[in-house]
Amino acid sequence: MRRIETGRGHVAGVCTLALLAGASVLVGAGDPWRGDLDARMVLAVSRIPRTCAALLAGAGLALAGVVIQQTVRNRLVEPGLSGTPEAAMIGLMAVTLIAPGAALLTKMSAAAALALAGTGGFFLLARRVPRRDPMLLPLVGLIYAGILGSIAMWIAWTTDLVQLVGIWQTGEFSGVLSGRYELLWLVAGLAGLLYLIADRITILGLGEDHARALGLDYRKTVLAGLAIVAMNVAVVVATVGAMPFVGLVVPNLASRWWGDNLRRNLPRIAMLGGGLVLAADLTGRLLRWPYEIPAASVFAVAGAALFLWLINAPGSRDHG
Repeated sequence: MRRIETGRGHVAGVCTLALLAGASVLVGAGDPWRGDLDARMVLAVSRIPRTCAALLAGAGLALAGVVIQQTVRNRLVEPGLSGTPEAAMIGLMAVTLIAPGAALLTKMSAAAALALAGTGGFFLLARRVPRRDPMLLPLVGLIYAGILGSIAMWIAWTTDLVQLVGIWQTGEFSGVLSGRYELLWLVAGLAGLLYLIADRITILGLGEDHARALGLDYRKTVLAGLAIVAMNVAVVVATVGAMPFVGLVVPNLASRWWGDNLRRNLPRIAMLGGGLVLAADLTGRLLRWPYEIPAASVFAVAGAALFLWLINAPGSRDHG
């Protein structure tokens, strides 16, 4: 009976995702189904890439969230509370200043390197934070991210790049076009890699002593997990901008609905993250038609409410 219910849940999830994707492709100016050549070009160049970008960005941030939560053993932490997006922005600014004409892949690589350094700094801080109160680590992360964000804004202010920082801070998909979003497909490859090491990431949640006792190479596994987080966040920030709360809300919802089997939950987490971000993008396109509200703004409102619920709901506690 359990397997039947799980199978029905998978089918319902896939059908819901397909409906959202279909709605995303259909919503927009022009009708590509009546022979309008320009509208068909919009469909191929803008709407389909936009839909894929929202799905991939949501999946990447959701998977990054579950990895960082397992690594620091706290369900109330996400990449946005670990300084990862802010560090990625500093990397993007560095490339913009040093080599303004650099390819997007070069910019993303620099963003990933700085994001890894920023996430590593948060991990070192997390090792020193007492575990008694699960809210303490998110507060430390908020301060840490604020410091990195201030550094990024100071660099932007002194170099006249404030507008770019504003773009990177607000995730939205209106500028996604064919040829300008394909780096997001790296998320799919990283998801496959994460699936291969899912059992090791799960063991990280037991703590360093237990992980070493089980024969896990703790340092290499932590580095691999943080690298996946940094790459996912960097490619999203470089392509569409930062999206708050995705990495916090989605893993917690998945844990409450389906339990804590990470390997089994990873496809569900990716689908749920992609679906919620796509739904936020669709909502932003429809609320003030024909104008748009950035998907990050829509998700921030819903995510803040869910975050408050997670704080007060039973089970929102440290893994340790």
